[in-house]
Amino acid sequence: MLWSPEHRTTTAGVLLLVTLMAFENLGVATAMPTMVADLDGGGLYSWPFTAFLVASVVATVLSGRVCDRRGPVPSLLGGPVVFLAGLLAAGFAPNMAVLLAGRFLQGLGTGTVLVATSLLIALVFTDAERPVIYAANAAAWVLPAVVGPSVAGVVTDTVGWRWVFHGLVPLVVVGLGLLVPVTRRIATYRPPPRGRVASVPAAVTAAAGVAALTWAAQHPSLLALGYGAAGLASVAFALRRLLPAGTLTDRGGLGGLVRSRALLASTFAGMEAFLPLTMTGVHGYGPALAGLPLTVSALSWSAGSAVQGRFPDWDRDRLVRAGFVLVGTGVVLFGCVAVPGCPGWVAFVAAVVAGAGMGMAFPSVQVLMLRRAAEAERGFASSAMQLGDWVTSALVIGFGGVLLGVFGSAAAPGGPIVVLAASLTFLAAVGGALAGARRQGSGQ
Repeated sequence: MLWSPEHRTTTAGVLLLVTLMAFENLGVATAMPTMVADLDGGGLYSWPFTAFLVASVVATVLSGRVCDRRGPVPSLLGGPVVFLAGLLAAGFAPNMAVLLAGRFLQGLGTGTVLVATSLLIALVFTDAERPVIYAANAAAWVLPAVVGPSVAGVVTDTVGWRWVFHGLVPLVVVGLGLLVPVTRRIATYRPPPRGRVASVPAAVTAAAGVAALTWAAQHPSLLALGYGAAGLASVAFALRRLLPAGTLTDRGGLGGLVRSRALLASTFAGMEAFLPLTMTGVHGYGPALAGLPLTVSALSWSAGSAVQGRFPDWDRDRLVRAGFVLVGTGVVLFGCVAVPGCPGWVAFVAAVVAGAGMGMAFPSVQVLMLRRAAEAERGFASSAMQLGDWVTSALVIGFGGVLLGVFGSAAAPGGPIVVLAASLTFLAAVGGALAGARRQGSGQ
């Protein structure tokens, strides 16, 4: 299906870019301590990640507007070029300022490509084929998750951290080359009359608010409390202009889908962000073994996604609700791992269960979004989905950081992690209940 003559080039181009961005994401995290030390930027350690996130938030909105007005071709061609420029800038960076500029460009490219590929999938693949391409996208993250950190570590130790960026350059060029013929096939696409569009000033406001919140969570103080609260208010105000109406209350429409995906993403992100710390601080695992549950969760996510892809006729609303149940169960087990008397192997069970839930629910939300969004608003809908993911995940991880800083420490994280897990379980329960209400409200 995906590798038929009419689809094979599209499939190869999309999967290669997804794989490369996954490698970059995981590789940078591994090499960051070395590159920051080399550039004498220890005081700015978190900012390469923050710059990437801020740029991604703005890029998703811009790309959504472009896609709804002119189709996906400009973003499909421009996004990889900007990402490539970011790789080169970061790889040649003589100081932290240039590294941050490179990471900002990488965030712009990533956000642009993610929205454009969503619209590309809508145009090229049928409703029955979309679960399969989303399963393939999930599988494209497996190899980077399994070998990415190790490869980045070896590259950093042998030829230097700059090759974590430079090594991806020729592959991005290949991916872009594969997409050029695809863009020629859809170059005649003309979007229908304009629908809703997101506000660019609101996107900038949201990005600035996320940056303030992230910095405040990582540097707790009375001053940080002040600008963190201002950042939270800015994000809340901006999201009213960036997300569909009814995101908090809608049952059967696009807003409910954006809410479901945001709750899924933030719940899972909160667990993944603090699971290795829990394994190290509570159970005394070494760095390699402490990170292994993350690899297990990636494999389980891919397996769950593959299962849903084999059955495109399955009820997508039911799969979303089942995903919340599984993710919630995984988070409960994650909370148990933070209790000293609980064996550490329970973390691997938590990773399997939660990963399977994400693998089934995430593609299902995407399929439902393409079914229910007006054709003229698919770019807007795709950007809203991505924004919901990033912003809520940043909020949840920041909340976990505050709990850790106020009520515990990296050496003794048990108590704060239990509170975090309880909070995440509540989010999953709310998401599952609202997803069920949405299904009844939609009459499906």
